[in-house]
Amino acid sequence: MGSRNGVEGRSAGAAENFDVGEGALRPKVRGVGSMSSNDMFFRADKIDLKALDVQLEKHLSMVWSRNKELPRTKEEWEIDLSKLDIRNVIAHGTYGTVFRGVYDGQDVAVKVLDWGEDGFATSAETAALRASFRQEVAVWNKLDHPNITKFVGASMGTSNLRIPSSEGQSSFPSRACCVVVEYLPGGTLKQFLIRNRRKKLAYKIVIQLALDLSRGLSYLHSKKIVHRDVKTENMLLDSHRNLKIADFGVARVEAQNPRDMTGETGTLGYMAPEVLDGKPYNRKCDVYSFGICLWEIYCCDMPYADLSFSEVSSAVVRQNLRPEIPRCCPNSFANIMRKCWDANADRRPEMDEVVRLLEAVDTSRGGGMIPEDQVPHGCFCFSAARGP
Repeated sequence: MGSRNGVEGRSAGAAENFDVGEGALRPKVRGVGSMSSNDMFFRADKIDLKALDVQLEKHLSMVWSRNKELPRTKEEWEIDLSKLDIRNVIAHGTYGTVFRGVYDGQDVAVKVLDWGEDGFATSAETAALRASFRQEVAVWNKLDHPNITKFVGASMGTSNLRIPSSEGQSSFPSRACCVVVEYLPGGTLKQFLIRNRRKKLAYKIVIQLALDLSRGLSYLHSKKIVHRDVKTENMLLDSHRNLKIADFGVARVEAQNPRDMTGETGTLGYMAPEVLDGKPYNRKCDVYSFGICLWEIYCCDMPYADLSFSEVSSAVVRQNLRPEIPRCCPNSFANIMRKCWDANADRRPEMDEVVRLLEAVDTSRGGGMIPEDQVPHGCFCFSAARGP
C-alpha cells in the first residue's frame, strides 16, 4: 500500500516532471542517483496532457521560427515570382484555389494553398502542411511524360504572391505556397464526361482516353510512384483531347513493405477494397481506381450514383460491389475492367499489361457506341438519358 501511495505522489506532478527537449519529450530528473524502472510509471489519469500539449506547441513554434530565420539554399524547383502573373480563378478546392496565369511567357495554372502564415493555423499544423507540399513538389518535379501534366515550378512562400484584389487577395496570407503547372484548356476529364452524358462517346475516343490514362499510370509505377487518388477529376485534357494526369497531393514513393502504406487515402467510389478496409496496399490500388475510371469513361456517368458513401464503402469491401457494365460493352473492354477491379490485388494486372490489352482492342466496329459521323442518340442498352 505504501508503494502505491508513493507512485501516486510522483504521478500528481507528472506534467511538471517532463521537459520538451530537442525533438522529444523526456523526463526531468531532479537530484542525483539512479532511477529504478518503477520511477518511470505514472497513472494516466494523473498526467496533465493539456500541459504537455502546450509545451510541445511552444517547442514546435520555437523550432519553426528558428528555421524561418536560417538562410536556406534555393531548391531547383523554386520559381522566380517576379515572372508570375496570376489572373483569374479556375477552380476552388479543399486545400487551395487554382488560378490561370502566365509564367515567363507560358500559359500556366497556379494552385495557391490556403494556408501559411495566416494567424489561424498552429505552427505544428503549418509545418505538417508544408511537409506534405514539399512531398508533392518532390514527386512532380521529377516526372516527364506526355500523359503527365508538366510541372513548371513552385514557391514555398519566400516572396509575396501578387493575387488580383478582385480575386480575394485578402483571403490569402502574403507568403502562401503555390504550385505552377502547364495550363490545359480542355478542363478535367470529369467535366468532359458530364458534357457527353447524354450522347456518350465514340468507342475509339473511349479507347484513346483509356490508353492515355493507362500509359501515364504505367510511367508513374515504373518510377515507383503510387498516385493514390486516381479519378476523372484528377485528369486534365489539352486542346486536342489528350489526357494528362494531375494532382499529386497524396502521391508517394511506393514503400518496400506494403504494411508501411495503410490508411484510407483517396476518393470513395474509386478506392480499392484493401484501402477502404485499412489494410496494407501497393500500386495495385491505382489499378483498381483505373478500372472504375474505365467504366466512367465508357458510360459517361458517375459510379454508384444512387448510393451513399457509407453504403458504397461497406458494399465494395463486403459484397464485392462494382459498377454494372452495360450489355453493349465489348467483351474485350469489359474484361479489362473486371481484371482491374478484382477484389484480390495480386490478380490485378500491372499497368504496362493494361496498356498492351487496350492497344489490342479493335475499335473498327464501334463497340456498341455511336460513330463520330452519326447523329448521337446514345448506346442502345443505356437507360434513358438523364440530366440536362
